[in-house]
Amino acid sequence: MQPTQFSSGDVIADRRADYARMLAESGDPAAAAELMEQALELAPTWAAGWLRLGEYREKAGLGAGAAEALRQVLALDPEDIFGAGLKLALLGATETPNKPPSRYVEALFDDYADRFEQALVERLDYTVPGKLAALVRKVRGAGGPFDCAVDLGCGTGLFGVEIRSIVSRLEGFDLSANMLAKAGEKGIYDHLARSDLSLDAQGSELFAEGLARGRADLVAAADVLMYLGDLSNAFLLAAELSAPGALFAFSVEDAGTPDGLHLAPSLRYAHSEAYVRAALVAVGFEIREIERTTIRMDGGKPVFGILFVAIRAR
Repeated sequence: MQPTQFSSGDVIADRRADYARMLAESGDPAAAAELMEQALELAPTWAAGWLRLGEYREKAGLGAGAAEALRQVLALDPEDIFGAGLKLALLGATETPNKPPSRYVEALFDDYADRFEQALVERLDYTVPGKLAALVRKVRGAGGPFDCAVDLGCGTGLFGVEIRSIVSRLEGFDLSANMLAKAGEKGIYDHLARSDLSLDAQGSELFAEGLARGRADLVAAADVLMYLGDLSNAFLLAAELSAPGALFAFSVEDAGTPDGLHLAPSLRYAHSEAYVRAALVAVGFEIREIERTTIRMDGGKPVFGILFVAIRAR
């Protein structure tokens, strides 16, 4: 998260918070929590400090105390840039929200943009763009280039690079301005704009002046939907973007359950195949191809996902 959020504005409070961090890193979260409490007595409106206290208390096995600290974060920061509401849900202190706070996702990727590709591709063995593009080519067969492809949650343009050679017009949309700037540096997009997939189409940049509904014969969302819980709105937007017969290619993290979805400790959502199938049918898509695969590594362990290519049938 943004470094400026982690200063209390009080030198003594910051010093105690630094000592608390060192205690936590040395394996004593309970002592870290006590020292963090002292820091917050000096800076009681420091939202990031309360977040740290919540983390230390959770690691110390103090679940109720962690939840109390996270509620204080939300009270001080109603937009929830730190994702405290998600953390509360993981603690079982509140119901799992249908989606994460937009400001949390935006800030996460604004901060991550400069190191995104190096971290994801080089260190986490991220493979979704290439695998999803290959699946699109398989379904497309011998057909000519796509007239218009819309890359939802385009990030720095990793998927765009994979499909640029088979599309005549490529549009990219993302919530993060910094990610869009990185995508723009690649020079592969004909149009880039900010858009929030968790919001409905009314007023969306997806349908700004000159951008018609039903204009795309390929809509993609590569490694994006794990930052949404309920997929119905994103799928509806994809349907509104799609011409009849258009392909919709996307990935989800595999919930590993027969149905439903859940919030993972990573603060990303995982979806079951059955959940995705039902959500696609509801907006007029039919599945053409499914591939289960490892989509990245996380903490040295594989993260399993499902790749889908569907077609707009109605």
